[in-house]
Amino acid sequence: MNPGELLERSLAYALGCVAVVGAAGLGRATPCAGWDLGELLDHLDDSVDALHEGLTGGRIGPLPRSDRVCGFRTRACAVLGAWAAGPPDLVHVGERPLDVRVMGAVGAVEIAVHGWDVARACGRSRPFPVALAAELLPIARCVVTEEDRGVRFAEPVAVPSCAPPDVRLLAFLGRRDSFPGESAGFSGR
Repeated sequence: MNPGELLERSLAYALGCVAVVGAAGLGRATPCAGWDLGELLDHLDDSVDALHEGLTGGRIGPLPRSDRVCGFRTRACAVLGAWAAGPPDLVHVGERPLDVRVMGAVGAVEIAVHGWDVARACGRSRPFPVALAAELLPIARCVVTEEDRGVRFAEPVAVPSCAPPDVRLLAFLGRRDSFPGESAGFSGR
């Protein structure tokens, strides 16, 4: 596993998902229970900002709320540039050291899955890259614990064990085939 490559592929996928966001409709429901599209975009932007801070020890600074998509693009490029410049071996989350490769891998899961959430909220079926999902699924299984369920993640959704990796990843992270305000039909493929 190359966390820099995973991060790059996750950011590329999420950038494509965020590209479908229009300014009118930030109040739309998302697959993330209790979050509207604007809140999800803010969270995604905060996640990328935290990655950048971990990679550089600095901050980019907030962009105007009216330009969420541009802000995400700017931060995504900054993260890729910081990784390419040679990240430190360790980052600190509070006072705890964390291997930068772990941070990159976990960030890749967060960014790609929330990218999928954004596309779904916008009514777009943007297939999750199967090869990327196959690499992200073991990471998600390592970092998402039972204590996270109901707090940071929904309960896993039952899918057949023979389901493709993208379906299993999304289901493991509590993504259902539909959410309030959307008609049924799983489009995780």
